[in-house]
Amino acid sequence: MYEYAVAWEWMAFAIRWLHVITAIAWIGSSFYFIALDLGLRQHESLPKDAHGEEWQVHGGGFYHIRKYLVAPAEMPEHLTWFKWESYATWLSGAALLAIVYWAGAGLYLIDPAKADLTQWQAIAISAASLSIGWIVYDLLCKSGLGSKPTLLMVLLFVLLVIMGWGYNQIFTGRAMMLHLGAFTATIMSANVFFIIMPNQRIVVADLKAGRRPDPKYGRIAKLRSTHNNYLTLPVIFLMLSNHYPLAFATQYNWVIAALVFLMGVTIRHYFNTRHARSGDPTWTWLATALLFLAIIWLSSLAPDNRETASQADNAAPSNRFAATQSFPQVVELVQGRCSMCHAEIPGWEGLIVPPKGVLLENENQISRLAREIYLQAGRSAAMPPPGAARFGVALSPGERKLLVNWYQSALSGS
Repeated sequence: MYEYAVAWEWMAFAIRWLHVITAIAWIGSSFYFIALDLGLRQHESLPKDAHGEEWQVHGGGFYHIRKYLVAPAEMPEHLTWFKWESYATWLSGAALLAIVYWAGAGLYLIDPAKADLTQWQAIAISAASLSIGWIVYDLLCKSGLGSKPTLLMVLLFVLLVIMGWGYNQIFTGRAMMLHLGAFTATIMSANVFFIIMPNQRIVVADLKAGRRPDPKYGRIAKLRSTHNNYLTLPVIFLMLSNHYPLAFATQYNWVIAALVFLMGVTIRHYFNTRHARSGDPTWTWLATALLFLAIIWLSSLAPDNRETASQADNAAPSNRFAATQSFPQVVELVQGRCSMCHAEIPGWEGLIVPPKGVLLENENQISRLAREIYLQAGRSAAMPPPGAARFGVALSPGERKLLVNWYQSALSGS
């Protein structure tokens, strides 16, 4: 049974790898087509209905690309669709969410100091919340605000800030960041699945039937694609944030997330303006730097004590890992080698918050994190970091064996 933890860890790694690969493909194509669209040039020699063209050079060859704002006069023989990058990214991300945050709800998702939820209640809230953003956003886009893109973007930003604050009232800081990223990514992928692709299929069907396509379908798809362009960079930050406690383990994590969305706007505005050959808005670099400095300042304020000092962490351990004969030895070992960093107030010089927000100060915290201790310090030599051996913080092969035997004996009941 204990080998299940190793297999599960590798499955999570494989799906995370797939998620990163598909995300690179989706983001790459999205950024490319936005830059291409903004860089199109118009001149009198273009064919009828052509909106613009672009010459590009890459990989030792030249490419001549033309865009038809509505559609060409006839249906081309070969047409490449860009959709599976988006779908595969969302599906792999949803699988990763289930593996890490739903299966590990007791550790990564639920914060009893905020909301004392059962595992199934937390999972239900997690799953249901992802669809809320798309429903509200889609209704806003289909209202009269669709013709007011700036106001629509402001309202989308307000929606994201509200959701970030709401997630932080229920889940751990780590889960708050991840869920806000998944919430935003759901809007982006739903734009592709429910709006952009169906509109393109309508245009293709009209071409095949000999009808002139309605330009409105292209305008609607372009609006949603532009929104996706501005949301991409913040989503990447939110997905990476779980590796950096200074981003999520603070009571101001939702404010940090809000500032990251603004950074996404300033960064993309710079590149979009340059690609459109409309100027050189260097002010965006200063604005981005000031926003990032504000994030650094917020992260240096007091950590979120609701997470780091919850009653659940300080309660007496009651699970099977605490009932083993070797548990007292494990507690002594972990407290002696790990708790100097993994403490509410770390004793290791240079650490402000515990790495990844993990606390290993008392018996309950150690018993709750048995699987992670087994994988990080028992089955592998990831922890303590090899460099810490210079300061007398290391685990011998025998001590790692103690951690392995403790975990395995708890699962086997011996």
